[in-house]
Amino acid sequence: TVGGLSYQDQLVGPWQVPAADCAVTLADFSGYAGEAFAFGERTPIAVVNAAASARMAIAEAITNVLAAPVTSLSAIKLSANWMAACGDLQSDSELYAGVKAASELCASLRIGIPVGKDSLSMRARWQTNGVKQDTQAPMSLIASAFAPLNDVRGNLTPQLIADGGDVYLIDLSRGAMRLGMSMLAQVTQTELGAAPDLEFPEDLVALCDWLNAARGFISAYHDRSDGGAWAALCEMAFAGRVGLEIVLADAANPAAELFNEELGVLVQVRDPRCLPKSLPHRLLARITTDRSVAIAGTSLHFELGELLQAWHRVGFEMQRQRDNPSCAEAEFARATDANALPLSMHLSFDAADDITAPMISIGKRPKVAVLREQGVNGQIEMAAAFGAAGFDCVDVHMSDLASGRRSLKEFTGLAACGGFSFGDVLGAGLGWAKSILFNDALAEQFQRFFSDENTFALGVCNGCQMLSGLKSLIPGAGNWPTLRRNVSEQYEARLVLLQVAKSESIFLQGMAGTTAPIVVSHGEGRADFADSAQIASCLNMVDGAHQPTEVFPWNSNGSPGGAAGFSAANGRVLMMMPHPERVFRTAQMSYKPTGLADASPWLRMFRNARVWCG
Repeated sequence: TVGGLSYQDQLVGPWQVPAADCAVTLADFSGYAGEAFAFGERTPIAVVNAAASARMAIAEAITNVLAAPVTSLSAIKLSANWMAACGDLQSDSELYAGVKAASELCASLRIGIPVGKDSLSMRARWQTNGVKQDTQAPMSLIASAFAPLNDVRGNLTPQLIADGGDVYLIDLSRGAMRLGMSMLAQVTQTELGAAPDLEFPEDLVALCDWLNAARGFISAYHDRSDGGAWAALCEMAFAGRVGLEIVLADAANPAAELFNEELGVLVQVRDPRCLPKSLPHRLLARITTDRSVAIAGTSLHFELGELLQAWHRVGFEMQRQRDNPSCAEAEFARATDANALPLSMHLSFDAADDITAPMISIGKRPKVAVLREQGVNGQIEMAAAFGAAGFDCVDVHMSDLASGRRSLKEFTGLAACGGFSFGDVLGAGLGWAKSILFNDALAEQFQRFFSDENTFALGVCNGCQMLSGLKSLIPGAGNWPTLRRNVSEQYEARLVLLQVAKSESIFLQGMAGTTAPIVVSHGEGRADFADSAQIASCLNMVDGAHQPTEVFPWNSNGSPGGAAGFSAANGRVLMMMPHPERVFRTAQMSYKPTGLADASPWLRMFRNARVWCG
């Protein structure tokens, strides 16, 4: 969520489950062209077959990136990151075998590898009681796949839809169910025979062609890799919070069927007649009304909450040691609750209504200074958001104001952007504020601007922290809080639910009562008030029931009452920690509420400012 061009991050659906097959970014702030990016990695296989490991890593990168609407396999480019313990005949020969296999596979698929890197000293040597010891990592290929997209909106995710049809396995191994070096083999510490390999690369071409033809019939998509079909099905059920009944094709060998990590993809389709005739496929699971995963014809039945607990447990134990333990426990409780409320939306206005249309039509575009300082990185999306609302945006660095090349007298609006001014070494945003307060000419210029009844200012994230540091210059801002470190003790970047309260803010007119997802990306956003006389915030983080909350992670920083934004100067100045400029388009949300067109609810803030200008 750092930047305004993210279309799909790792978090999927209204429960924000980290199960996405690929990342998708937008190419610009107006269209739908973009790029997809995914990884593939099958290092354990290299212990027994280096060439197979390389082929499977590339194939996994391809099946992951094909969740996005890639036009053809030849449009994909790879970055190859090789790791090996060079220096002896066996290690050198394994690396040679892996590189040769990757080269031949990519040549056959017409996929280029224009870039890569290597780390070829992955061994450690030492002596214990005079005895020489040597340990080394297996040869590894981390394949990164990149592809341009004509329209990112065709991206598929693992989120199952309750009425989206049955789940089918498209088996690119053509019936092989090898278990060697699988998660099952590792967990049970058992040798389970040969490891998977890619014998039919032409099936990847057929898969890509079929996905381009049938994408409109597919409700959900996930690749079969680590953990096999069992893990993939569970992740899909988690993302959609639906139940599954798994259908076994071979009841005599359920472990091989469920836990083999052969190449393949799982698709939920509305009409099975769309399934590829040229690729082996079969029914794998049906959607059920209860929140559990069961295996048909057996007594095996697992509640979704039980599976969620197992799936999240390792990450939770690590997070509890790294972060504030109470926050880790709160997030674990939410993530593992099968009945947890999802992200949702309630609007008090029509987001598609362009209230600025009459003003834009006459060509009048008020000037906004998009202000930045060393370390600030959010100016591009801020300019895009104000530009979409009919403003003329000007890039203004603090050095421009200090040198006199620019003056705030030129502008109707001022937008202080997100980022990490001066690396936050003086406290988030405080170095930026002090560069103004300790310069008499700049302090006077800003105070004059804030006091002018014909101007407005918006500070977001780092800019919010900066405005908080300038509250002595802003009329009516004396009781604004100082921003402190998040209660989680970590940088938080995620979607939260933000609710608009009734206020005099010019940015929020007509929006009171609205609750919608919004991006947060900050490490120091907790509102700390100088005394107990906490002032009312005009924006509040709320829980799934749309009630102001202090519970993490609904409340990403621990601010009292979920406070996230404050208004002053008769509504002309607004400081807020969340990022409306990074989600002014619906396409910028990793979870996209249904019923929205291109304009997200948060574009209304910028349109309100344009209407106020007249």
